[in-house]
Amino acid sequence: MKLEIIGFNIKSCLTAREAGAKRIELCSGPGEGGTTPSFAFIKSARELLHIDLYVMIRPRGGDFLFSDDEFEIMKRDIEICKEAGCDGIVTGILTKNGKVDKKKCKELLDLAYPMEATFHRAFDRVKDPFEALEDIIDIGFERILTSGLKPKAIDSIDLLSQLVKKSAGRIIIMPGSGITSQNIISISESTGATEFHSSASVTEKSKMEYFNPQMNEALEHISVNGEEVRKMADLLEKHNINKLG
Repeated sequence: MKLEIIGFNIKSCLTAREAGAKRIELCSGPGEGGTTPSFAFIKSARELLHIDLYVMIRPRGGDFLFSDDEFEIMKRDIEICKEAGCDGIVTGILTKNGKVDKKKCKELLDLAYPMEATFHRAFDRVKDPFEALEDIIDIGFERILTSGLKPKAIDSIDLLSQLVKKSAGRIIIMPGSGITSQNIISISESTGATEFHSSASVTEKSKMEYFNPQMNEALEHISVNGEEVRKMADLLEKHNINKLG
């Protein structure tokens, strides 16, 4: 049983680690669903964290159909992650007709080796999830992060269960989106999944004492709720002990 937490800033990464997360997905751009973080952020996170660190390789928000120039940026970002000593990358490229772009994805994974790789929620935009599953396995990804082609994982238990069964141990199916301490065990029991992805997000208010009233803005940012991470980590540990016992 593993819990992966998104780290949108260095404080979130450290909070998640201390609360029991086993892996950090390092991202920027929470409003865009996650984009590639800066080199300084990657390097600092690697120096401070002693758990698995996977970095989002996504040059922009929006769709997952990338231009040749964007593809070159992705390759350069992977080289930076390798040089920094990261454990893995999180990425995914689709063709315009909703299939996995096997050629480009394979090129990214070859470049990333020996780092591992997760195929991210581009999977939730594919036309045929079972064809995409086989393509992603064939490319060599370690896992698929998915909400079962719906906005929240809890709303797609049937498909997630089918994906876990179809994967047959060849790849890890990791449910994500809307995973909380209230549903993580029920999703595990219903799908057979053993790894879970959560933002455990909380809005952190600014500590500024002065705000320009003419700007009409709160200047809040997304952080991690350490207590929520701890609850999920504890629940998974107990659930695993019960299964083994």
